[in-house]
Amino acid sequence: MLLLPLSSFAQENKVLTADEEKAITDKLRAQTEAADTLKWKKGGTFGLNFAQTYLDNWASGGQSSVSATALFSYFTNYKKGKDNWDNNFDFAYGLLRQGDAGQWIKTDDRIDISSKYGRQASKFWYYSGLLNFRSQFAPGYTIVDGKEIRTSDVGEETVDARISDFLAPAYSLVALGMDFKPNDKFSAFIAPATLKMTMVMNQELADAGAFGVEAAQFDALGNKIADGENMRSEIGGYVKIAFKTDLMENVGLQTKVDFFSNYENNPGNIDVNWETLISMKINKYLTTSISTQLLYDDDIDVLRKAAQLDDDGNVLEPASIGPGTQFKEVLAIGFSYVF
Repeated sequence: MLLLPLSSFAQENKVLTADEEKAITDKLRAQTEAADTLKWKKGGTFGLNFAQTYLDNWASGGQSSVSATALFSYFTNYKKGKDNWDNNFDFAYGLLRQGDAGQWIKTDDRIDISSKYGRQASKFWYYSGLLNFRSQFAPGYTIVDGKEIRTSDVGEETVDARISDFLAPAYSLVALGMDFKPNDKFSAFIAPATLKMTMVMNQELADAGAFGVEAAQFDALGNKIADGENMRSEIGGYVKIAFKTDLMENVGLQTKVDFFSNYENNPGNIDVNWETLISMKINKYLTTSISTQLLYDDDIDVLRKAAQLDDDGNVLEPASIGPGTQFKEVLAIGFSYVF
């Protein structure tokens, strides 16, 4: 009986072997990793669409063409307790070559990265902050008769005629507000405190005052005395509404629309960016998609009406340039991989 306590004490302080200790550690690590995995939802889509038309002595007319578009979309979302963190990465780039022009013309170009963090305030409402960045990969040019005008003559000098470029423009948005999320399909983010930054890192475009930045200053002889501003900041209100659902089996719908109003300058001129994607799955690797984008920004001038010329090339009516509604639609059939 006197020896029993000593025996029990020795049992409680048993020294584990190295293998036993490693087995317990690995088990605990696996349980922790499994729990962390459940907090994250990750996935994405990669698509490659291709179209080709070849015509040779075709009596009905037309032109041969080749086009290709690459799409990449990825999300990684975290949810634990009252914390909710959504991250989205969307990229697209498309090219078209038509007829004997020998040019590859850009048809799609998009960089869109966003991150939104929310802390639950009630059943459906979250205190939220949003970061968003948008730009493009490659230069853009004016299209005339199916060809890009890549250079222009200014006096005796030939200059680059690009109308946009990488980081020209680029838009950065920082917003604080409330996010309404009744379910995984719908969200409405309302941010009364928002900072919008417009960047034009191509100095020639900045000097021209493109995309709303302050243009360069010139003297009476046309010499530049001050560079154009590369950045423009705006304080305003921001609303983002997003919705996604399955319309039917293998047919999905995603749509999102952004509204921004500048408190300091013409608050009634609201910037709008509305994107919609309908994807239809044919089989595991083949899909059809229809995407649209409607864009209005009061700081972006577009060609509303081309100039009217007579037979001798004299201008009868000048071109009309100013803010306007922009619209893009893309119908694609091709390879898609969902992960």
